[in-house]
Amino acid sequence: MPLTLFAEVADAAKAAYDSAPAYFRWLHDALPTPFFHTRAFVTFLALVFVLYWSIPRRYQLARVWLLVVASFHFYAAWSFELAFLVTATTTADYLFGRAIGGLTRDRWRRLVLFASVGMNLAVLCYFKYRGFFLNELYDALAGLGYDPGYAKLDPLAVFVPFGISFYTFEAISYAVDVYRRKTPAETSLPRFLLFVLFFPHLVAGPIVRAGDFLPQTRRPKRWNWVRAQVGVQLFLVGLFKKAAVADRLALFSDPVFENPAAHGTGACWLAVVAYAVRIYCDFSGYSDMAVGTAHLLGYRLARNFDLPYLAANVSEFWRRWHISLSTWLRDYVFIPLGGSRGGRAATCRNLLIVMAVGGLWHGAAWGYVLWGLAHGLLLVAHRLFRDWCEPRPALTAALGTWAGTAGRVAVTFLCVTLCWVLFQPDVGKAMELYGRLFTYHRGLVPPVSNKSLWVLAGVVVCGEWLARSRVWERASGRVPAPVVGLGYATCLLAALVLAPEAAPAFIYFQF
Repeated sequence: MPLTLFAEVADAAKAAYDSAPAYFRWLHDALPTPFFHTRAFVTFLALVFVLYWSIPRRYQLARVWLLVVASFHFYAAWSFELAFLVTATTTADYLFGRAIGGLTRDRWRRLVLFASVGMNLAVLCYFKYRGFFLNELYDALAGLGYDPGYAKLDPLAVFVPFGISFYTFEAISYAVDVYRRKTPAETSLPRFLLFVLFFPHLVAGPIVRAGDFLPQTRRPKRWNWVRAQVGVQLFLVGLFKKAAVADRLALFSDPVFENPAAHGTGACWLAVVAYAVRIYCDFSGYSDMAVGTAHLLGYRLARNFDLPYLAANVSEFWRRWHISLSTWLRDYVFIPLGGSRGGRAATCRNLLIVMAVGGLWHGAAWGYVLWGLAHGLLLVAHRLFRDWCEPRPALTAALGTWAGTAGRVAVTFLCVTLCWVLFQPDVGKAMELYGRLFTYHRGLVPPVSNKSLWVLAGVVVCGEWLARSRVWERASGRVPAPVVGLGYATCLLAALVLAPEAAPAFIYFQF
């Protein structure tokens, strides 16, 4: 019933748009698609930037409204109807939060909490998992000889809103935090709308906590040249990661992942390594651009990556990779399940459940679930190995040496890289790729020279080392400003020159 009502409202809004004056429709049609690495987005950001800082500081609420409208239009450029869906559910979450914060009896507060979480999960399941579960039910009934009574859905035809998993988790965490009295219920609707709709993080995170973001909406923003410089630098670094590295590496990985049976063993190994580097540069590049864009508008978003491929074990990897998701799963799934308080068996069970949920969060397919379970098994193996090493101080000391740490980093990277094979909807292709990785096969070679792959990988490794050793951080304060500017201009030039003609969208946009 609520979804039917939403459809009616969306149809009415669409009809009103179609009959709107020409200049309103021109404004909407001129909006950019939600891709940070396009010229249209840069134009959109420049317009919002100028309008935002043109509003006097004392009119902070007017600035908030400007960003809310800009964020709505940003999402509406991709789907006008689903922009109303996000706005409607966010408004409902605001009302639920007010009710939870205003009620005194725990029974009623808990009932409203369940209604809020249930609404968000219902919308998420309807749009993202409906086709997956219906197809699984179809196969199960057909296997038993029953007629399911409906046609099997084409996964490519299922319409999934951009970023629905991200803003759903944000809404759930807000309701839970208000219920736990960790965060006061927000009384201002525009500020709450901005918390969820803020366009830098709306589509692919990082997942924002209300306790971190909502107080920022009340602080008057002062223009700061240093902060603007940091924002531009982060945006350029992210653009370089995406266009110059990730999109180029897609030329190695995509043909092999799409048709592993046609490629030889060497090409498969190159593709798997290329995909590992690609997905890191693609997602961390988006996160850098999101954080940089927020800085340009006076807001701070949480850091989402911390050199994850330098982690010495898989537990450390998850403290460095997609930090906003891993901490969300820890706080709202792992700890409520009992965390590590129930003994070794219960802890291992909780780890597997959490990682399976994390895998399903990424996509409605068994490949993502298996990817999550694989990481859960790695976390369990790490915990068991750590417990086994505790009474063996000589082994612990050897693992803590430089050589031991390097070896652990290499093993962790190999395990994580092999798990990326499962990070796709088609489990059959993943199994075929595994078979070609571990048994020798002849076949096609990558479409571009192997040398460029290793050059790009070397650029990423050097960048990670400079960041880890803080060499660039220390040197940038001593290097003349024109030289620093030249370095970032080089990043921009490399992104423009090396970007393929048909640049793919960010990988995490589909989640």
